[in-house]
Amino acid sequence: MPTSTPDPADPVFRLHVGGKMAVASTVPLTSREDLSLAYTPGVARVCEAIAADPDLADDYTWVSHTVAVVTDGSAVLGLGNIGPRAAMPVMEGKAVLFKQFAGVDAVPVCLDTQDVDEIVATVRALAPSFGGINLEDISAPRCFEVERRLDEALSIPVFHDDQHGTAIVVLAALRNAATLLNRKLGDLRVAVSGAGAAGVAVTKMLIAGGVNPDQVVVCDSRGIIGRHRELTGTKAELAEITNADGRQGDITEALRGADVLVGVSGGQIPEAAVAGMAPGGIVFALANPTPEVHPEVAARHVAVVATGRSDYPNQINNVLAFPGVFRGALDARATRITDGMKVAAADAIANVVAESLTPEAIVPSPLDPRVAPAVAEAVAEAARRDGVARR
Repeated sequence: MPTSTPDPADPVFRLHVGGKMAVASTVPLTSREDLSLAYTPGVARVCEAIAADPDLADDYTWVSHTVAVVTDGSAVLGLGNIGPRAAMPVMEGKAVLFKQFAGVDAVPVCLDTQDVDEIVATVRALAPSFGGINLEDISAPRCFEVERRLDEALSIPVFHDDQHGTAIVVLAALRNAATLLNRKLGDLRVAVSGAGAAGVAVTKMLIAGGVNPDQVVVCDSRGIIGRHRELTGTKAELAEITNADGRQGDITEALRGADVLVGVSGGQIPEAAVAGMAPGGIVFALANPTPEVHPEVAARHVAVVATGRSDYPNQINNVLAFPGVFRGALDARATRITDGMKVAAADAIANVVAESLTPEAIVPSPLDPRVAPAVAEAVAEAARRDGVARR
């Protein structure tokens, strides 16, 4: 893995000196009275009230607007397993995005363990300090079990952004791309390249959003996933709900006649495979920094192209989803994040630009100030519909 040497003249390193965040007080501390209210003796009365009714912590502490951003450092950006210390700049970055776009306070928590039991036990022990848990950059397959076990154990939202944030924005983008091309989601043949955290979540989210599971084919590094292969865990689940035609082979076979390619694998896909797609297709090549298919190459064969990069049109960026998702979940005091809440988030993102669609603008800009409030409102409403809201 390439390494970077700190350079005082490099603006990236200059920006990161001392970190990107700090803790700030929300109350005055300029007099003895201020001190007696914020700390002893006044604070004891609040403690006693919360001890009698633990739900009051939502009203009288930061819990209602604060999440933990938790990683084990095992799958950081495209850098791989670089460990918890090296992951901290990314977790700080995530925290400042939460604050900037949704007014949510976030605390980076980088764990020096990659053992599932230890991760789960540690997060469970920390959970009373937070209103939600954002899992970040935890490699597959452990990420699936970590999220499942925490979701079952805790009464606050748990959300693995690498899975569900990506999936929400992909669904939003595909909704708008299909609308632009006068297509229906249920009629699209979709190939997903990648069966890791993002690939599994994208597949399930597209199905929840209206894509016909019989029309979905998922590929991993060994080729098409299906009942013809001996599989376990999440891949076995995918084999049961996708690839109804029993296709076998590699990504080229998966793309033959497909309307949509969603690349979340990091592997390269040959131009000839893209050329085998149906006319008027859609390619989302989301690997960073190198897309599975170069966007200029994909554009020779399909009608709409999106990537995960900011220097090309149609950036599929998780920041369109996670700030608003947590803002809405916290506002509703949701006990978990449901599929209905995720689909509502995707719809809200899509609707922001629904009246101005072009092939180069099927999703909003990550800096669009309309996105997070729209997502938050939709997610809160969905939480109430799904019966997981506490207010």
